[in-house]
Amino acid sequence: MKSRILLSPPHMSGVEQKYINEAFATNWIAPLGPNVNEFEEQLAAYVGTSGAVATSSGTAAIHLALELLGVGGGDTVFCSSLTFVASANPILYSGATPVFIDSEEETWNMSPFALALAMEDAQAKRRLPKAVIVVNLFGQSAKMDELLAICDRYEVPVIEDAAESLGSLYKGRKSGTFGRFGVFSFNGNKIITTSGGGMLVSNDQEALSRSRFLATQARDEAKHYQHSTVGYNYRMSNILAGVGRAQLEVLDDRVKARRSVFNRYVETLGDIKGIDFMPELENTYSNRWLTALILDPSYISMTPYELIDRLEEENIEARPVWKPLHLQPLFKGCAFYPHDQNEIVSEKLFARGICLPSGSSMTVEEQNRVINVLKSSLTR
Repeated sequence: MKSRILLSPPHMSGVEQKYINEAFATNWIAPLGPNVNEFEEQLAAYVGTSGAVATSSGTAAIHLALELLGVGGGDTVFCSSLTFVASANPILYSGATPVFIDSEEETWNMSPFALALAMEDAQAKRRLPKAVIVVNLFGQSAKMDELLAICDRYEVPVIEDAAESLGSLYKGRKSGTFGRFGVFSFNGNKIITTSGGGMLVSNDQEALSRSRFLATQARDEAKHYQHSTVGYNYRMSNILAGVGRAQLEVLDDRVKARRSVFNRYVETLGDIKGIDFMPELENTYSNRWLTALILDPSYISMTPYELIDRLEEENIEARPVWKPLHLQPLFKGCAFYPHDQNEIVSEKLFARGICLPSGSSMTVEEQNRVINVLKSSLTR
């Protein structure tokens, strides 16, 4: 049996144990501590926001952002459709209703055209959304200038779900810093990891202070345990934050490695007719968290699922592009606004898309194994 090639495995720097040992040596095993404080400050400095709050997951950070914006029962929240379910689940936690927005071809992210239609409809119904969640898919920033202009016109705040795009740039500015709030994920498969965890970033220090309160069970200032509002157990542990500090030190190296993996795929497979790689919008710099491509059925008869099965035969992990949320049973009946009535972009990308192994620790030999399977499968 050939060794397993994973889609996006963790890649440790070798320094993590130093910060973990410090936590043990000083007995900061409790949920909070110096590692958490340092990780928050260092992450905020890296992306260029005035503050950050470390959370138990990116999902928790999105939920806190919705709470800070006052989202509740009877409200609507617009959200990218082509994304993982974690982008929209917090809308349901808040008792609100999601409305899904299609993708566009140049970034695979939220379509400004579809968003404008949704906003026009919402204004006509006198029911503007309480927030818009814009997702940066697979490391590629959405068209933030156009999307923000639409949201600003209607005075609707933006939450930038940058769970997959830490280290990416949009017009020279770090991903995750364009909305009222930005969200990052440090899940085990992300470009850097804390095993599990996330971060909420913002330039609104008052809101971040409120998020810390909510994330630590909303305990009132009193000697006894007193609670006047619903709170959550959403803070990152001091030990995991130590892992995050070490990972952040090598983030730029991890981005370079992932981009190198992507470029090697393009160089070796780009001449196969019917393959189109996920584009990189002009004046953006994607971290290429995952290398994604689509297969054109006009030239390639093999489906993404057949190709995934073929790779699995060689002990190589691959997966489809995210299934759009407007097609998920969980969100049946939710409104959806397409980019084009004749061809729904997110559905096309799901039907034709595949994500290839993209880990920053991937060797050239491992990548050549993947490339050889793809060449033999797609050029028959």
